[in-house]
Amino acid sequence: MVTDVFSPRVNGVSTSIQTFRRELHALGHQVCVIAPDYGAITDDEAGIVRVPAVPVPLDPEDRLMRWGQLRRQLRRVRDGGFDLVHIQTPFLAHYAGVAFSDAAGIPRVETYHTYFEEYLFHYVRFLPKPSLKALARRFSRGQCNDLDALVVPSSQMRAVLEGYGISASMEVIPTGLALEDFSVGDGVAFRSRFRIPPERPIILYVGRVAFEKNIEFLLRVTARLKPLIPDILFVVSGEGPALHALRDRARKEGLEGHVLFVGYLDRRGALLDCYRAADAFVFASRTETQGLVLLEAMALGTPVVSTAIMGTRDVLRQGEGAVIVPEDEVAFAEAVAALLRDEPHRRKLGRAGQRYAQQWTARAMAERLLAFYQQVLAAPGRARLASRAA
Repeated sequence: MVTDVFSPRVNGVSTSIQTFRRELHALGHQVCVIAPDYGAITDDEAGIVRVPAVPVPLDPEDRLMRWGQLRRQLRRVRDGGFDLVHIQTPFLAHYAGVAFSDAAGIPRVETYHTYFEEYLFHYVRFLPKPSLKALARRFSRGQCNDLDALVVPSSQMRAVLEGYGISASMEVIPTGLALEDFSVGDGVAFRSRFRIPPERPIILYVGRVAFEKNIEFLLRVTARLKPLIPDILFVVSGEGPALHALRDRARKEGLEGHVLFVGYLDRRGALLDCYRAADAFVFASRTETQGLVLLEAMALGTPVVSTAIMGTRDVLRQGEGAVIVPEDEVAFAEAVAALLRDEPHRRKLGRAGQRYAQQWTARAMAERLLAFYQQVLAAPGRARLASRAA
């Protein structure tokens, strides 16, 4: 696997890679990950080749791998007996993965993690949105049509890519949950740590604190909740480029004391406590290709109130751990207030969500990925692949 993003960087892409990597290992397969060096050693570096990298301008959480070093590291592992290369991101990793595939004469698969058509507008402000959309489509079409196959996390994302004119074989394979990691959590401990009274209602967002996540909408929802639930507290767990703007927006909305930014939390401890402490998980992203945090919340018994746009349509089912609402501040706030006021229903919905999350196991999704790999390896055109190495 070749990627521009990986642990210890915390986001959906790195979580997906780690989850599949762990499950593929457990199923008896060798996985080598080529990823940036963040200057920190993780708990499990076996099978990970780190590439020297520098911070990305304006987004210091991310790293830009040094191109020469990336190519050198890939040359070093070329004789590792790999059957295919799985590219995870469309930046330097894509071009290095394509070159590796050509040199080794093996297929290349890529996962389309990010809905760039909607994503770019939040970061490239000097170009009009229609131009950015056209650019993103052309960029994606060019990259994806240079692949042997494409993994997409949701059927909605596949439909979008088909509309771009992408002809590569596509398979919908979402990231699953390692349910054993979501069986604990101490909500009382989280409330105690942040001095939140046991009876105070908490709504929670977990994820990258980025403009495309539509967190500002959730702040406006919180402002509308204040007259309905006067002691409401909106907890935001995560970091990202929108953090300062959202802090300012919270002040402008008069939400001092009603919004708590807690930063990144340890996924094996404090984050689980945070999920357990919340009375409802709220989500309104317009760009999500899946929405794994929704399943994480449900697995821990926290009911979800969310819009169902793009990838979240595949994840959410009304009444199965979730209340689906339109992207309307009033309707969203009323749905949250109704849930917070009805404890029996909230608990029932939480139990339903735990049952529903059982369908999304990491092992099942890894087995689907392996089956897709086998299809790619068995597909016509092996002579073409072999000619790449000639």
